[in-house]
Amino acid sequence: MRQAKRASNNRLLAGLPRKSYQHVLAECEPVELASADVLWEPGANIGYVYFPSESFIALVSPIEGDCGLAVGMVGNEGMVGIPIMLGSDTSSLFALVQGGGSALRMTAATFRRELAAIPLFQEQLNRYLYVFTVQLARTTACVRYHFLEARLARWLLMMRDRAHGKAFRATHDVLAYMLGVRRVGVTKAANSLQKRELISYTRGDVTVVDRGGLEAVSCRCYCADTETYDRVLG
Repeated sequence: MRQAKRASNNRLLAGLPRKSYQHVLAECEPVELASADVLWEPGANIGYVYFPSESFIALVSPIEGDCGLAVGMVGNEGMVGIPIMLGSDTSSLFALVQGGGSALRMTAATFRRELAAIPLFQEQLNRYLYVFTVQLARTTACVRYHFLEARLARWLLMMRDRAHGKAFRATHDVLAYMLGVRRVGVTKAANSLQKRELISYTRGDVTVVDRGGLEAVSCRCYCADTETYDRVLG
């Protein structure tokens, strides 16, 4: 495996002790992910696990036809490839690059070997698995009980955090697909947020103008996710 040429700003890897971090980093390959890339589809073999640095990836559950629902989003706080951790070669989800940028990747075979060889790596990823599971359960409840405008605010805040800046790209079609609703619903909710000067939205280019105001509109799930991560992984 080609060694990563520089330290990653992936927070999950950075949380490892120095020796373990350097060992894992040496087994990773730096890659550039492009927006709209599909890393894997449901049922397909998972060849790599990914540790995003500047990119972020949506995990989408297919529903019917072209419909889907985003159940998770992973940026530099985490990793994509949990099924490999759990002994599966496939996933029931799409792994879709939502924001392009750098990442580190490791072959599935190497990842399994490193988990067995480095107990601290396994422990760190077990903690992340717990955090991700809590967030997944919270997202399920969020879809059922929270209004679309609050859910949209939550996902825009999540995208802002993982884009490492207040501006990013997200078309109405993509947002509708991620939220599992019709495009007209996203358009109405986005227009409401824009009229309140919380976001600026032009042809798919989103800018979060008032983060505090957007957090106030968002459901509690956004802050709860952040608190869970900080409590478990620091």
